[in-house]
Amino acid sequence: MKKPMFRLIATALLAISSNAALAHGPGGIHAQPSKAVQAEFDLVHTRVFRDKTHLVFEQVVSAGAGAKKPLSNGGNFAGAEVQSYVWPTSLDSSVIGFDGKKGIVALALTAHPDFDDTPLYDENNDGSLTNDGDEWHAHWVVLVSDEQCGPKGLKVRDIPKGETPKVPKTWPGAPLYLDSPGYDYQLEKNTVSIRVPLKDIGFPSDFNYDGVTAALKVNANLHNPLLCVATVHDIASGDLSLPAKWPEAAKQ
Repeated sequence: MKKPMFRLIATALLAISSNAALAHGPGGIHAQPSKAVQAEFDLVHTRVFRDKTHLVFEQVVSAGAGAKKPLSNGGNFAGAEVQSYVWPTSLDSSVIGFDGKKGIVALALTAHPDFDDTPLYDENNDGSLTNDGDEWHAHWVVLVSDEQCGPKGLKVRDIPKGETPKVPKTWPGAPLYLDSPGYDYQLEKNTVSIRVPLKDIGFPSDFNYDGVTAALKVNANLHNPLLCVATVHDIASGDLSLPAKWPEAAKQ
């Protein structure tokens, strides 16, 4: 991934972030609680560590992890909101099953009551695969800058009409660089975590990472851009410099 792309994405995120730069140290990224950020999205520790055959992507917030979900848009996809806990990484998009060098690869835990983008999974165990969007669930996404999402805006990369790029086996069919791998996750008190099988990212690959909490919104025009970052609640490093690194973080 070229450094200019990171600088471009960092500028976009900082332009819509509500938090100042934060200090970080060994063992992931540490920060002091901030009264300027809602407790559910106030990042105080972000890390990645190994648990046997999985990597665990973890964020610790001030309080109430996962307690705040978007309000319903009346079941309308256009204008629907998404809340997310995100781990931007230096992984190449080819690692997660897309064509290479397409943007910033990020793991995300999201919730959105107005649509379901995990057609292979029944998160609420009610027998239907199409009504689970309001349950938290994991995605891989590829992020790029787009001024149509606002000044210095950011979005999940679109797949233009008529284009047929390489996509992962668990791609949900949406015209986005978004994958729905069905990873296990946990929300417990102030901790958010997602378990990623090592084999899915080509272990022993090394990568840098950061932490972000953000709200996204579906464009009323429904395509290009389709899904914009509307609000950045917090950035673990403060500047999206991806200061933490796997496997170093696993050796703490």
